[in-house]
Amino acid sequence: MVKLKVGLAGNPNVGKTTVFNELTGMHQHVGNWPGKTVEQAIGQFSRGKYDYEIVDLPGNYALSAHTMEEIVSRDFIVDEDPDVIIDVVDASNLERNLYLTVQMMELGANLVLALNMNDFAKKRGYIIDVDLMSEILGFPVIDINAKSGFGIEELFTSVEKQSENPVDTSKSLTYDDELKSHFMNLQSLIEKDEKLLDVPSQWTAIKLLENDSIIIQKVQNSPQSSSIFTELDNVLKHIKNDYDESPEEIIASARYDFIDDLMAKSVEINAVEGETITDKIDNIVLNKFLAFPIFVVLMYIIFEITYNISAPFQSLIEQCFKMLSEFVASFITNSYLTSFICDAVIGGVGGVLSFLPIILVIFLFLSILEDCGYLARAAFSMDLIMHKLVGLHGKAFIPMILGFGCGVPAIMATRTLENDNDRKIAMMLVPFMSCTARLPIYAIFIAAFFQEYNGIILLSIYLLGIIMAFIVASILKRILLKGVTTPFVMELPSYKLPSLKGVLLHTGEKVIGFIKKAGTVILGCSIILWALSSFPLGVEYGSADSLLGMIGNFIAPIFAPLGFGTWQAAVALIAGLAAKEVIVSTFGTLGGMNEDDESGMTHLIQDTFTPLSAYSFMAFTLLYIPCFSTIAAIKHEMNGYRWALTMCAITFITAYVVSFLIYNIGLLAGFG
Repeated sequence: MVKLKVGLAGNPNVGKTTVFNELTGMHQHVGNWPGKTVEQAIGQFSRGKYDYEIVDLPGNYALSAHTMEEIVSRDFIVDEDPDVIIDVVDASNLERNLYLTVQMMELGANLVLALNMNDFAKKRGYIIDVDLMSEILGFPVIDINAKSGFGIEELFTSVEKQSENPVDTSKSLTYDDELKSHFMNLQSLIEKDEKLLDVPSQWTAIKLLENDSIIIQKVQNSPQSSSIFTELDNVLKHIKNDYDESPEEIIASARYDFIDDLMAKSVEINAVEGETITDKIDNIVLNKFLAFPIFVVLMYIIFEITYNISAPFQSLIEQCFKMLSEFVASFITNSYLTSFICDAVIGGVGGVLSFLPIILVIFLFLSILEDCGYLARAAFSMDLIMHKLVGLHGKAFIPMILGFGCGVPAIMATRTLENDNDRKIAMMLVPFMSCTARLPIYAIFIAAFFQEYNGIILLSIYLLGIIMAFIVASILKRILLKGVTTPFVMELPSYKLPSLKGVLLHTGEKVIGFIKKAGTVILGCSIILWALSSFPLGVEYGSADSLLGMIGNFIAPIFAPLGFGTWQAAVALIAGLAAKEVIVSTFGTLGGMNEDDESGMTHLIQDTFTPLSAYSFMAFTLLYIPCFSTIAAIKHEMNGYRWALTMCAITFITAYVVSFLIYNIGLLAGFG
């Protein structure tokens, strides 16, 4: 077998993930790049005589050193020695997409261009001569449709041929003679040091002119550094005297000149009159008066459908775990072993897994919204609101959206914010977003008290998190982290029908992650909680006289003004610091399984809370200190515990104040 390492590159929103899913199918896993807080997706599979490893590089517009994603992409091309790079471009936005292509050509990457979304391009009047474009570029250009799978087989064939006959794509680039002469002067000096020739000398020369900090540091370690930097100063002086633009602007113009010439020769553009379907939809969903109401109504519909679809399956899973518990209890005579298996394992883990249908359905809907192009517009439409209310641009809403999934990648996503203060504020806001780990908490309380209003109650919790995030951000921006906000620039993809494979893979990834968490973190916590509930020997299981009850009774008075001053609620909140799902497993472990149709967890909650205190508790779990993983992510991003501890203080105070107001105003209003 021949090993083949392939990188998958491209701008955001060009269908790169769909291409990755089409190429790899289920043969993929997701983690972080070694030593980097940037997500890495890898697909490994065999095809014919080839063992493929396809690495999905972060979506980028350039290969500069401005963001970690850009550095990761170019380091992969330089250091990982890939056999081929598949560059996915949106055929309907060629000029913008080809800018990254040109930079990879400067780097000498062995490229295959995957021309995606050509059907959209044709509707816009773009007729692309694929063969001529391939001839000019000097490497294969393949017409594909990632959603339907058209062209994927030809793409595989081209990658395999290109791997056997690699091409130095930097030789196909043509810049104007004067600029090229500057490159050549620097190149002749760079080429005297073999250690600098791991990349084309032209690329090193270009990056020196662009003042790339990483390349400057690399050249400084060269024996030729003195002569190279002397020549660089001469070139910069010449550019300053002869041009009205900076070196970065001149090089960017040269790249676009090459792209314009390529398009003039290989692309026929026939203007199409009238608005596109995307334009017509955006006139409504991005309307400054309608955008936010549409977002709220859409989320409400999703929550209502989620509960209506998942409720029967949730009841079925609960019944299965109840039957399993009764079956196990009938075979085991030792009371402690019976309690361990039925209360700790089945009651704790099973109580969380019963909410798997809700997780599955809601992520299915969110994946559809993301793939069709709406979620990007949700972030864009928040720009005006966030700018006016809290002094942040809509770009900060992107980590907040990611926070609805998990706080850890959302914290990492704040790296895209250029302004340091904006980044710190965004990190403080992420914990207020209701991650999927909190969803089972809401589900058990809604099932116990608010079944007739499940969609409204769930929507109100999500909106409460967003509103409190805005309020906290406004305070931080005006008092603690003053500064000028950077401009917000965001590309909106064209609307398209979601790929079934992509939606299922994305949903499956989240569901599998939830199940793994239930089998590891939640199981471990459930066992610890069971032990604390069972000892000292002789006490009634899960009573106030157990070790867990003693701990809870010591802490409980703190939460009494919020309406849930019981030891069960107190220990659940403490346990929830490990992972928010553990709050559910705590009630499941303490409640065990009842003999009737309802779980002991439901009975325990109904005996411990009222509807008002239940809502107050949900609000507190939404807003209070996030899990240890999120705290660790902030500590890692900020290189210390100062901001992580600051975030813990801010979230706990916010949660306490909001829950206090909800409960006590509710009492005054007669809802007690």
